[in-house]
Amino acid sequence: MVVIIAEKPSLARNIVSAIGNMNKKGNYFEGNGYIVTWAFGHLFSLADIETYSPSPDGTNRWTIKNLPCFPQKFIFEIKKDKDKKIDLGVQRQFETIKTLCERNDVDTIVNAGDSDREGEIIIRIAVEKTNISGKSFKRLWLPDQTNETILKGLSELKDESEYENLANEGYARTYIDWLYGVNLTRYATLKTGTLLRVGRVIVPIVKAIYDRDMAIKNFVPDIYYAIVSKEEINGEKIELTSKKKFDKASLDKAKELCGYYNNQRAVVTDKKSKKDSLNPPKLFSLTKLQNVLGKKYKMPMEKSLDIVQSLYEKGYVTYPRTNSEYLATAEQDKVKKIIETVKSIGYPVEFKFKKTIFDDSKIESHSALTPTFKIPKKEALSEEEFVVYSTILRRFVAVFCSEECTIQKSEIKIVLGDNEEEFKLSGTIILEKGWTKFDDYTKKDKILPPLEKGDEINIKFEPIEKETTPPKHYTIETLNNYLKNPFKDEKANDENDEDDYKAIFEGLELGTEATRTGIIDNARKSEYIQLKKDVYTILPNGEHLIESLVRMNISMDKYKTSELGKALKKVFRGEIEVNDSVKIAQNEINEVFKKQNVPPEKDTDDGFIGDVVGLCPVCRKEVVRTRFGYGCSGYKVGCKFGINNIICDRVISVSNVKKLLETGRTYKIDGFVSKKTGKEFSAVLKLENNRAIFDFN
Repeated sequence: MVVIIAEKPSLARNIVSAIGNMNKKGNYFEGNGYIVTWAFGHLFSLADIETYSPSPDGTNRWTIKNLPCFPQKFIFEIKKDKDKKIDLGVQRQFETIKTLCERNDVDTIVNAGDSDREGEIIIRIAVEKTNISGKSFKRLWLPDQTNETILKGLSELKDESEYENLANEGYARTYIDWLYGVNLTRYATLKTGTLLRVGRVIVPIVKAIYDRDMAIKNFVPDIYYAIVSKEEINGEKIELTSKKKFDKASLDKAKELCGYYNNQRAVVTDKKSKKDSLNPPKLFSLTKLQNVLGKKYKMPMEKSLDIVQSLYEKGYVTYPRTNSEYLATAEQDKVKKIIETVKSIGYPVEFKFKKTIFDDSKIESHSALTPTFKIPKKEALSEEEFVVYSTILRRFVAVFCSEECTIQKSEIKIVLGDNEEEFKLSGTIILEKGWTKFDDYTKKDKILPPLEKGDEINIKFEPIEKETTPPKHYTIETLNNYLKNPFKDEKANDENDEDDYKAIFEGLELGTEATRTGIIDNARKSEYIQLKKDVYTILPNGEHLIESLVRMNISMDKYKTSELGKALKKVFRGEIEVNDSVKIAQNEINEVFKKQNVPPEKDTDDGFIGDVVGLCPVCRKEVVRTRFGYGCSGYKVGCKFGINNIICDRVISVSNVKKLLETGRTYKIDGFVSKKTGKEFSAVLKLENNRAIFDFN
């Protein structure tokens, strides 16, 4: 007998449907030599810190005394519910899996987790908790969930050992994210008195939105002058804009150049016009699909992922969590079958073998997202499912459309004077719509004026006052593009995707197609960021998170996150071991906890909530570190003495507050920032009338 363990009940039902004639027996199906059961996604999770390093007081209260925690061996436990109690439903399902795997008549176990690193280890962890000594362990890898693909996959099962590197990457990712999340979340929370979720990916995502919003908030518009001519010839207005610009103090120079230009002749020196074909866009990766749905329908990423996942589980589309926009060359026969099915419902499609469609070098694990040959009826889909499915189908039709989109491209070159400056006017007109009938093409026809070579253009250049504009808030599309390749110029040409795929394969992206949506959703639920229509903005909690981490010298920027991503890819390629990647994370975390001999003038360690820093000069009760600074514990009986932990953008350290309370003066402190001038200065804080004031003597 063969036991197949699906990642979710929905996949189990599809496998049962494909095999046919199976009988339900509690939490599994049996028949035709197969037993099919399922997990509920994760059945196990990593144990909490107290399992490895119990709190000194015997409670589960968070304490700095058991941080940082670096387990010698990570322990997986049955998943717990929100009350930290074992989830009984999960435990019962695991007992079913264990019993089935250990049956004497079972000789083969099949991992049918989702076809990614997460799905790989979800089933492995469960199987490792059973006794299957001497039994075969196989892998069912499904690019889609149609009956045909499932049966083909069952006939071509591979040994689970072939996926060892993928599993290792999954384990490494799990361990590293636990180390960051548990250690730094507790550390930051104990330091600030506010729950701060610190994660390897969530922080750089929130920081990107924070940095962009701060740039917009602090943006000061600047005036500049553009040199522009807008004159008519033969009833047509010809606009020429010089490449030369002048700052607001150079208006006279701008006028001088305009006068010089206006004394020159502007002549058409060349005119080109040719028919060409307009290539369709590439097939969808998950990110590019979410970009389109977010921009056109204002659909949040978690909703679009849920819908496309549902379509996948119903067998209508291929595996959705793909980072590629290309198909594998080995899939040609499958694609031809899909094309014939799509053609049968009235779309003009034909098979094409092009490098822009089939490219093995740009596929990591999964090909682009496409429809399958299982076409749903419109009434079988919800309104939102229909929108998502139609978007995927129309893109497929556009890519394989048998009707070319024919355009006329024109270019006119105008030279001013003796080659003082050259101007180019470009225009494109669609002659035959072709694939644009099925997929959006938003650029409007631009018709050039009827000019010929040798024509002289009327000109009147004038300085036009313009204002610099702030950067734009991140949208679903621009944030997704940033996360996919955080080191790419936002204005770079998207047609050349070599750098994007290089970034993906090297591990430079922030998050993955499988995890990014969930992490962004967690940031929203934590009220760090908000999404209105398709625009992301920072919230006060997000500002507090990023600014608190800066104060604590916790750097979780795109550079460090990408370094860890690169390490995970090295694990996947077998270049380093799991423990090597974990060690990189441990070293980074150790730097946060390392106690260094920082001179008082540089010290920014403001301790932990509840730390006693001295005696109140007013009532002689203890002064303790609070969420908002250092306050007298006698506040309940009316004492109002306190010292802010941030003064003029400078964190006031515990060591300096202790010195202030003991002697009436701090050490000299560097790094204060003047609110008037924005310049840094150094000063001593002294107590005067029980208030901390600056002393520059």
